[in-house]
Amino acid sequence: MKIAFTTSDRVHINAHFGWAREIDVYEVSPDGYKFLETLKFDGDLKQDGNDDKLTPKLDAINDCTIVYVSAIGGIAAARLIKKKVTPVKAKSDSDEIITVLNKLVQTLKGNPPPWLRKALQKDKGSFLEAELED
Repeated sequence: MKIAFTTSDRVHINAHFGWAREIDVYEVSPDGYKFLETLKFDGDLKQDGNDDKLTPKLDAINDCTIVYVSAIGGIAAARLIKKKVTPVKAKSDSDEIITVLNKLVQTLKGNPPPWLRKALQKDKGSFLEAELED
């Protein structure tokens, strides 16, 4: 699965989703993780009330399962969830991307919590729902 991180230094999860100029994207599996790319955004990103600034970000991370942020507005969070991308708020701006990646790998090797299992169903459709409909 692809995981995105809003960052200003490529080490910490320390950028507000709407204001982030960079989003790092990783591929994560039970076998480990791999850096894929840094998405870059320009323009007046701090302008509140300008929801158009969200569209390029939403489109760029559309194939991600989760996006980790330091903060996110309600409109952006709702639009992510509608696209089946789960926003997760970091505990603090000092949370490191690599620490989260390592925890995700360990979690995927074991028994992921319900919210993560649901997020993992993003592109697969729900097998359980299909079974219940038959």
